[in-house]
Amino acid sequence: MGQVTTRRAFLSARFNDEDGVTARPPGSVGPDFLKHCTKCGDCASACPEDVIAIAADGFPVFQPSDNPCTFCGDCANACPTPALDIDLVSNWPWRAALKLDSCLSMNGVSCRLCQDNCEESAIRFSLQTGGRAKPTLDVAACTGCGLCPTVCPADAISLDHTPQPKMEAVQ
Repeated sequence: MGQVTTRRAFLSARFNDEDGVTARPPGSVGPDFLKHCTKCGDCASACPEDVIAIAADGFPVFQPSDNPCTFCGDCANACPTPALDIDLVSNWPWRAALKLDSCLSMNGVSCRLCQDNCEESAIRFSLQTGGRAKPTLDVAACTGCGLCPTVCPADAISLDHTPQPKMEAVQ
């Protein structure tokens, strides 16, 4: 299904976990990223989806707006330092996480923007009593592309750097 663009997509979403870890570009070498990054901005310039922004401190951050990350690796290939490693792009550790009490569908409002925009079909809804629908996440299908948090009108979805997303997993 094609991507539905909303005004919400132009606002930044949340891409930090509880420990304050910031989502860096795909291929980031983890804790050593800040040691190696020279703040040149080559990764952001090379990104065809425009999902890498330069933060106030000058370091690049993963910040999708109206496009999902395709994990093409252009950012890692453009990096002149060891801060980004093309071999780590496929090991993106971020996944969708949902705060159920904020989800519009869980509160009786018909909304499926996250499901409608998920190219991997990782988010699905199951009908509940009272006109509600409960979202579930197929952990294996979620790539962490970043689109669902940007389209959610209730800020009920974030990307978390956790082994198990907070969203209920599909069995």
